[in-house]
Amino acid sequence: MVNETVTSREMRAIETNAEYYGISLLQLMETAGRNVAEEIASRFNPKETKVAIFCGSGGNGGDGFVAARYLTCLGFTVEIILATRASNITHESTKKNWIALQSLRNIISIREIKDSLLIPNFEVDVIVDALLGIGQSGRLRPPIMQIVEKINNTNAFRVAVDVPTGINSNTGEVLGNAVKANLTVTFYKPKLGFEKAKHYTGEVVVKNIGLPVELERLVGPGDVIKATKSREPEAHKGEFGRLLIVGGSNTFSGAPALASLSALRTGVDIVTIASPEKTAIAISSMSPALITVKLKGKHITSSNISVIQNHLESATALVLGPGLGLHDETKEVVNEIIEHVEKIKIPMLLDADAIKAFTDFKRKLECAFVLTPHAREYEIL
Repeated sequence: MVNETVTSREMRAIETNAEYYGISLLQLMETAGRNVAEEIASRFNPKETKVAIFCGSGGNGGDGFVAARYLTCLGFTVEIILATRASNITHESTKKNWIALQSLRNIISIREIKDSLLIPNFEVDVIVDALLGIGQSGRLRPPIMQIVEKINNTNAFRVAVDVPTGINSNTGEVLGNAVKANLTVTFYKPKLGFEKAKHYTGEVVVKNIGLPVELERLVGPGDVIKATKSREPEAHKGEFGRLLIVGGSNTFSGAPALASLSALRTGVDIVTIASPEKTAIAISSMSPALITVKLKGKHITSSNISVIQNHLESATALVLGPGLGLHDETKEVVNEIIEHVEKIKIPMLLDADAIKAFTDFKRKLECAFVLTPHAREYEIL
């Protein structure tokens, strides 16, 4: 499902996936900055308009650098005020655009603010706020806090790049103080918090920066960003997932073992593996962090269902299938487990033999699920 608005985390994920699929952050920054410049040019006469662009050290500042270059090309008088030392620019694309501006110092005035006492006075017609972007969350600090105050005290037309500085783009919360923009040029989609922050965003114009909406449907490294939540210092074991892996047989013990070790490595707090007894004992020896449920029999049968269902009640997700085997009884168990998961509504991943078993009774599943077929398994699906 594709939403009409986007959160900062979703936007970061989309940008990361874009890079994975060949659309660089430098390309996105170039398009974003050009869009800002073109929007300003559509509203103001370049021969009569002075523009001051306040830039931060991150990606938002990079958008501002690009906008400055395009506005200069369009005939505007442009001044850039960098709200930090140039040495603090660490964002790679922003750094490249900063370097590009150095050859234009004879036509673009560039200042670095190294102290809040050094904020210049400015008499301009348009101010571009490219200080902080969608990642801002904490209260504003000097010198940005003082810059925002100065921006708001001018009569200039104020343009925010993507989101006004001082606004949490997810919640619309004002982070102490915020730029009161006349116009916000935002990218890809409106941000989730804009409705609440409409007194600060002013008019909102959404610009396409070359991100296909399909990037929200394609899986890539950015999805790890969306799936990962930050760990608070007081967090305790269990808050970051309780995974149950049902798999293994007397013949196959490696697959469930690798799945469980991978889960631990990616940050799952508690990993439990339900496997036939001999397989479970072998897996137990691989890590003291693994919890094993030793099921009776050489492979999983209907006699194990009640035990598996009991452990599902405390699980937050299920992996079903690695090393499971394709005994007739096991296939029936796969169906029963899936039906139970649909009732308790936890996410489920079907892998390997569970996929093969699923083809015997495949249907639309009533829970969140992921399938991991290889080419041959995909064919039978």
